[in-house]
Amino acid sequence: MTLFQSIAEDLRSVSARDPAASSRTMVLLCYPGLHAVWGHRVHHRLWCRGFKLAARLLSQIVRFHTGVEIHPGARLGRRLFIDHGSGVVIGETAIVGDDVTLYQGVTLGGTGKGSGKRHPTLRDGVFVGSNAAILGDITVGENSRVGAGSVVLRDVPPDSTVVGVPAHVVYQAGHRVLITDPKEISDPLSDVIIALADQLKRLDSRVGLLDGELHKAALQSQPAQTLTEEKEESARYREEQRSTPGYMTMGEGI
Repeated sequence: MTLFQSIAEDLRSVSARDPAASSRTMVLLCYPGLHAVWGHRVHHRLWCRGFKLAARLLSQIVRFHTGVEIHPGARLGRRLFIDHGSGVVIGETAIVGDDVTLYQGVTLGGTGKGSGKRHPTLRDGVFVGSNAAILGDITVGENSRVGAGSVVLRDVPPDSTVVGVPAHVVYQAGHRVLITDPKEISDPLSDVIIALADQLKRLDSRVGLLDGELHKAALQSQPAQTLTEEKEESARYREEQRSTPGYMTMGEGI
């Protein structure tokens, strides 16, 4: 496919996928994400033929005009749609499949300083929301969706939806995925939550033991309190008898 055939295909694809595209002329002139993709196709050819400095310089010029930074070494599939475009970064060893959609602020970044594959691979039909970051040599499966603001640090199965920091699967093959174990999220805060839950269980057990001991002590002190009340009642009875006329004490009248 020639460059002009690829441009015509991109125009048809964006017109079909973006409801804001009222005409192909508007898409041709006003979509910086497409301009960045078209520029990359030229830069990538220069990069592959060994003209790496020229490729990088031209990519920086395109970045200045479009706000989209695509490394000349990245491999992009057909009909890639970068909507709005501002702030999108695609690293050197990233691989993007066909019919992928990226929104503004998306980062396909690398981890570490080693050589080799260090950027993500997006399979066909992937959708990535605004300001999401996909980091490292991981794979996002076909027709998967990454929620806005998510940080993806591990592979995503096909036909899945992931959200969160770090991202975890919430839908797979059209079905809701319920997470019952916080460890499945791999969230740094999940360890804190688990520790707090364990501490609450221990405190609850200690409170239960203390309640039992207090109840036992109350039962043990109850007979002593009853004996005291009996003595007080006996004393009051004797006092009442003494004050009654005709009361006779032991030994009187003998």
